[in-house]
Amino acid sequence: MSETSQRQIVIGDVHGHYEGLMLLLEKIAPRSEDQIYFLGDLIDRGPQSAQVVEFVRQNDYLCLLGNHEQMLLNILTGRDKASANMQAWLYSGGQATVASYQSAMIPQKHLDWFESLPTYLDLGGFWLTHAGVNPNKTVQEQTADQLCWIREEFHSISKPYFPDKWIIVGHTITFTLPGVPPGNLAQGQGWIDIDTGAYHPRSGWLTGLDITNKLVYQANVFSRGVRTLAWEEAMTVVQPDDLSSRRHK
Repeated sequence: MSETSQRQIVIGDVHGHYEGLMLLLEKIAPRSEDQIYFLGDLIDRGPQSAQVVEFVRQNDYLCLLGNHEQMLLNILTGRDKASANMQAWLYSGGQATVASYQSAMIPQKHLDWFESLPTYLDLGGFWLTHAGVNPNKTVQEQTADQLCWIREEFHSISKPYFPDKWIIVGHTITFTLPGVPPGNLAQGQGWIDIDTGAYHPRSGWLTGLDITNKLVYQANVFSRGVRTLAWEEAMTVVQPDDLSSRRHK
């Protein structure tokens, strides 16, 4: 498989799996001219969130705000003072994030970096966001909550949101969508989901999507296996009717 010299590579939800990320990047072997993008959810669930954040930050890789970074910010900056929401974040992997910082304190430089993360990136033929878009609103009307949290309403759209570009998302583990086996990417109407569930025992696959050459790089955080697949090999098409019928059950 021949590749062009400059690649754009999008990496799905890492969720604190630093060693898995290093394994994936070893497989990708990025060069100085390549552009690497992260879809957010660098943190929570896995054991090394602090190391993942510091690595991405130090390398100046572009990263989007994920719902887990948003939860952390809302709680630690005092925007969300409900104790139940604090417990929900800790239960959703926040406890592992706190433990990954040796002092159990998240440094201000990391909080400031989280605050600076955009909610979407437009790369021309591809548009990146963490979770998806509200199909009934323009780009300008989208809120951070929708871009970080939306699921079924976005996945079940019957026609592409953009007529001329793909939306690439993470957030929803692909095998939770109808007919998608663990490790496969999911493709719907104008969107591609690359969150293959790195932290989940049913999968363990962390995905990097080379949108320049239509290649899929994957590393398994449990088995430490790696693989490279063509876009078509790694993708399962999800029908909007299957998703919309599930929404109304």
